[in-house]
Amino acid sequence: MQFDILTLFPDMFSAVLGDSIIGRAQENGIVSVNTINIRDFSKDKHNKVDDTPYSGGGGMLMMPQPIYDAYESIAGECQEKPYTVYMSPQGKVFNQNTAKRISKLHRLVILCGHYEGVDQRVLDKIVDEEISIGDFVLTGGEIPAMAVIDAVCRLIPGVLSGENSYQNESHYSGLLEYPQYTRPPEFMGEKIPDILISGHHANIEKWKREQSLLNTLTKRPDMLQNADLTDEDRQFLNNITK
Repeated sequence: MQFDILTLFPDMFSAVLGDSIIGRAQENGIVSVNTINIRDFSKDKHNKVDDTPYSGGGGMLMMPQPIYDAYESIAGECQEKPYTVYMSPQGKVFNQNTAKRISKLHRLVILCGHYEGVDQRVLDKIVDEEISIGDFVLTGGEIPAMAVIDAVCRLIPGVLSGENSYQNESHYSGLLEYPQYTRPPEFMGEKIPDILISGHHANIEKWKREQSLLNTLTKRPDMLQNADLTDEDRQFLNNITK
């Protein structure tokens, strides 16, 4: 999968996405992260990309021409319009289902805004979807874009060692993950649950599922409304909430 990022700060991406799992995925040719510096497409002799908004108020607004030309440098090479998202606090809040949907794409263009935002006309021209990572405001779209890329890349075949690496994680199945433990078997007087060293795989899986349900009920009960629950899950939840 290819990510094309329209940004004023391309160096931010190589510093974060060039290491660890995403870095190895790029080295192995599974994903490609291509940054396009919007400032390179400015027609101003000082490479200016912002101006005062007609609506007044404080701050500056990104002008449409440099963004559109930067976008066209990518889209002009494509046989069809590449799916384009704009990282915006006005967008739909990103979640695991959105990550799954995006991971099925062959190519994704991400526009990172800055200053007080972007001229609406270029958004209307190129953007298919606006995405937010939460109900708060950051100084630019770069950090949210990195979060989206990281979450999506984990779901692309070959990026992780296997599907089990992400299918049991929090949010993938609509539930939070169960507690996990590693060596030593006892730490500061606390032992790991006996079930985990019992060798009884069916009971261990049952324990994991119940702990996942309990974690979700305790920390994010709102998620249970949309989770894919079995009759056994519902019975377990009924028993612990009586």
